[in-house]
Amino acid sequence: MKILVCISNVPDTTTKITFTNDNTQFNTSGVSFIVNPYDEIALSRAIELCAGGKGTVTVINVGESVTEPTIRKALAIGADDAVRINAEPRDAYFTAYQIAEYAKTTDYDMILCGRESIDYNGSQVAAMVGEFLDIPSISIIKKLDYDGTTATIEREIEGGKEVVSVSGKFIASCAEGTAVATIPNMRGIMSARSKPLQVVEAKEIAQISKVQQFDTPPPRGAVKLVPADETEKLIGLLHSEAKVI
Repeated sequence: MKILVCISNVPDTTTKITFTNDNTQFNTSGVSFIVNPYDEIALSRAIELCAGGKGTVTVINVGESVTEPTIRKALAIGADDAVRINAEPRDAYFTAYQIAEYAKTTDYDMILCGRESIDYNGSQVAAMVGEFLDIPSISIIKKLDYDGTTATIEREIEGGKEVVSVSGKFIASCAEGTAVATIPNMRGIMSARSKPLQVVEAKEIAQISKVQQFDTPPPRGAVKLVPADETEKLIGLLHSEAKVI
């Protein structure tokens, strides 16, 4: 069994976000980058499925050379090898196209990724990869089992859960519960240095979107405290100022 896991290089959640060039470009100065947490869940499940010699796990990232430390962390977690598509991931369409083009040249039983990246929260790449490859795409899954030919997948829906069976190749985006993210140990960190990391040049594709401007959330306003015995005043403020009732 061969599993391809898509990983994103994203800012650490403690990072203070700023922008440059008239708010059109993310400021990477002083920013720490990590493996996208949802992608770590997908990677951990892939490693579990391949444990005991049942298969191999390849991680793939669309990014320039600065993303290689993040890729090495994925190798330290337990991936067998890695591929970096040498390009800036300018949008979800471009990223999905590059992943799909590479996948066409290889033979994988399944492709896994996180439900979304924590920087853009778009949840688009998995579906686009499925469309490019003409394979089933199952979004935001909570459980994945594989018997060698058929995958049994659970995903939450309103009011319950949905169980899907897939035979043949597919792509699935993983959410919390699919697996517990694995913390790399010293042995994994040391072995990651010698694991293969292949660099592939990106394929040409027309740009269909462009960032006009980034905006940070507005600062929080001052808090108004209303005494517990002044219920009518609270209701009035919720109606006239907050406009929530």
